[in-house]
Amino acid sequence: MVEIKTDTSLDAMREAGRVVAQALAAVQRAAAVGVSLRELDETAREVLREAGAGSPFLGYRPQFAPTHFPAVICASVNDAIVHGIPDGYRLRDGDLLSVDCGATIDGWTGDAAVSFTVGTPRPADLRLIEATRRALEAGIAAAVTGARVGDISHAVGAVGRAAGYGIPADFGGHGVGRRMHEDPAVPNEGRPGRGYPLRHGLVLAIEPMFLAGGRDAYTTDPDGWTLRTADGSRAAHSEHTVAITDEGPRVLTAP
Repeated sequence: MVEIKTDTSLDAMREAGRVVAQALAAVQRAAAVGVSLRELDETAREVLREAGAGSPFLGYRPQFAPTHFPAVICASVNDAIVHGIPDGYRLRDGDLLSVDCGATIDGWTGDAAVSFTVGTPRPADLRLIEATRRALEAGIAAAVTGARVGDISHAVGAVGRAAGYGIPADFGGHGVGRRMHEDPAVPNEGRPGRGYPLRHGLVLAIEPMFLAGGRDAYTTDPDGWTLRTADGSRAAHSEHTVAITDEGPRVLTAP
């Protein structure tokens, strides 16, 4: 079921989105060579605590997962695409890190992600990260009243394919609101003019994820959560929670 939010609800979701932006910024500032993923998770937890926010990630268990998620961020390094569990791994010079975070305030949720490099960046990684950012911008630009979900999907996928990147077909964006994952699904590739119609008050998480090797294939780690590129190439992930409004797209997780 798709829930259309009121303007008051959108304002409430913006407050959750601000906390997500603050948490992601704090994690990116803390991410340095030698810092563990578990320490980054604690950084995000502190931001949520100070804001009086809950985590939609902590304890979350979708149908595909064998266990409840044990952290407030997903931390995916190098060939990990999404859903990486923060552990004792210490960041190394040149790592590509994707961080996904959510926050819940007064029953409303925000969800966003960012990818960045640690220490000395590889030029190929910077191009990959920039492509996910451009795809996110293209998806947001397509998120207007009167369009359809397929228009967003097409805009995102066109950027990735033009750059020669792979796109994992089974994972993409989604509705957001009282729960982190709501209808409708927002694939990262699709046909324009198809899918659920966009109207004022619909809120979507738009989240391009691209695979540098050009293949769409991925594997799942024994933890049942972490997705990795099948060819070992690197991956990047960008995400914002976006409200469809008559005035144009409203990015609820903007800094």
